[in-house]
Amino acid sequence: MTDTREQTWARTVHTVLTTPYPYATQHVSLSADDVDVTPSRLHPAFHGSFDWHSSVHMVWSGLTLLAEGVEDPALEALLEERLTASHVAAEAAYLRQRPSFERPYGWAWAARLTATCAVTGRWADETAPLLDAVADLARAWLPTLGTPNRSGEHANLAFALTLLHSSALDVGRADLADLVEVTAHRLYVDDRDAPVAYEPGPSDFLSPSLTEAALVHRVLDVEDWLGRFLPRLGLPDDPLLTVPQVSDPTDGKGAHLIGLALSRSWQLRTLADVLPDERSARVLAAADEQEASALAAVDEGDFMATHWLVSFALLAAGGLAR
Repeated sequence: MTDTREQTWARTVHTVLTTPYPYATQHVSLSADDVDVTPSRLHPAFHGSFDWHSSVHMVWSGLTLLAEGVEDPALEALLEERLTASHVAAEAAYLRQRPSFERPYGWAWAARLTATCAVTGRWADETAPLLDAVADLARAWLPTLGTPNRSGEHANLAFALTLLHSSALDVGRADLADLVEVTAHRLYVDDRDAPVAYEPGPSDFLSPSLTEAALVHRVLDVEDWLGRFLPRLGLPDDPLLTVPQVSDPTDGKGAHLIGLALSRSWQLRTLADVLPDERSARVLAAADEQEASALAAVDEGDFMATHWLVSFALLAAGGLAR
């Protein structure tokens, strides 16, 4: 019997989470005795998969696939081993001790993981302290921002706010959802004429303009905002509909462009329902084309791609609504 795509993805998740090196440790030593950067010691729940945030969202991917009915005893055993109360408590303490660590991208994926645990009833109690830590950190940080980060990489604020908002709604955290909505309104509501001609950058895995548009569409009710911000979305000459060109998929930064195709696909589908019919059809066709261009790399590519792309493939397939 031929494996389903999801079964293959589950094996990929297990493989990368159990690949200890290479690993990029973004560790700030707090003393002379705090210089041991062994990944499994620093991060008992989230090691493997090259770095902390990728480990978090590949654990989320594994949980999502299991919740959808994929049977993979090895993956289930691995998540059982990683997501213990003591392991997650150590991760939450690490975040609190280093308030800028993985801010905001890793925070957002940690929130998404804990919310999915709560919704599925798997490891919900064990992971709840992680969301508490993220919420406390976000409450302290978001009000201090005078402008949003609009990059196409991890620092992008709109992507993080999107995941934080969906997570807050899933677990009934009105305080966090309200904070995201207030922040989005304060930082994005006056934006117009996104400079889409300058996208993508050479290592983008997010479209700055589509990511912002998807956030505003999700959390704010602002009449005609999308038309002002992306006036040419869905027109034949819209550059956001073009599949990103990847010159070196073995380069960690270059492989980001594979993920860009998947995140664009997810966000184009999110926005299609508020466009006129002809534009909507063109946007949906482009979303399909961009997703298809990236799927082979999700489980067949170099480790620089496979260590994270299952997560974005799941987003493209509607994973945030699951």
